Amino acid sequence: MLYFGSFNPIHKGHIALAEYVLDEGLCDEVALIVSPQSPYKQQQELAPELDRFEMAEMACAASKYPERIKPSVVEMLLPKPSYTIDTLRYLQENFGAEMSFSILMGSDQIEGLRGWKEYEHLLEYPVYVYPRRGSETVAGFEGRITLLDGAPLQEFAATEIRERIARGEDVSTMLDPQVIEYIRKKGLWSPATRIAALTAQIAEQPDGVELLLERGKLHYRLSEWGPALNDFNAVLRIDPTHVEARQFAQMVQEIFEFRYKDIYNP
Repeated sequence: MLYFGSFNPIHKGHIALAEYVLDEGLCDEVALIVSPQSPYKQQQELAPELDRFEMAEMACAASKYPERIKPSVVEMLLPKPSYTIDTLRYLQENFGAEMSFSILMGSDQIEGLRGWKEYEHLLEYPVYVYPRRGSETVAGFEGRITLLDGAPLQEFAATEIRERIARGEDVSTMLDPQVIEYIRKKGLWSPATRIAALTAQIAEQPDGVELLLERGKLHYRLSEWGPALNDFNAVLRIDPTHVEARQFAQMVQEIFEFRYKDIYNP
């Protein structure tokens, strides 16, 4: 069974689904197809493909079925951007004599399936659909897909995990310990990385209040009081009534007055 995704990063929900389809006897092996570039995602959202593949290797090795759940580099070897139908054709041409293929995808993907390249040909393969939060029910393609009503419902998404990492929050319930350590060592989606991304966005949107506020809060968490105060004050220049920015600015001022009072009393 081919489980396509960016796995950005791979999390416990991904592994739970792979284990589920094996437990249910729906396939003999699950191949996690790590996509280097999806036509439907911004490239800047993605960690380097080899980092994502290495994390997937770690998570698969820690699963219940390490010999039956493995990541694949096939899409890294094919032209980009990656289209599912092109990958399937490559696999069918090169390995179709040895094995048959099925597809595992989320219910949210089914909603936009008609926009996929040659989607009708995708439905020539067995397609298994698992529920995603907010898309628990699926309409369309009746009789052409199999709904996995008993599959574990993912309580979180990779987007939420990246945001939590950027905010310096705990993600131990979402990720394998080895994956967490890999992310820490590589600095993936770290507050510093997020600050750099926000700085680029702010250069294009200097009046972006939410961008300035988020960057200021990240500076605050890193105890970078000067840059934090600059961002909160920038928000207040744009919107003098912004309550949260004013509260943070006041807290930074209090920190300055408490920690650096000698500056004011030489």
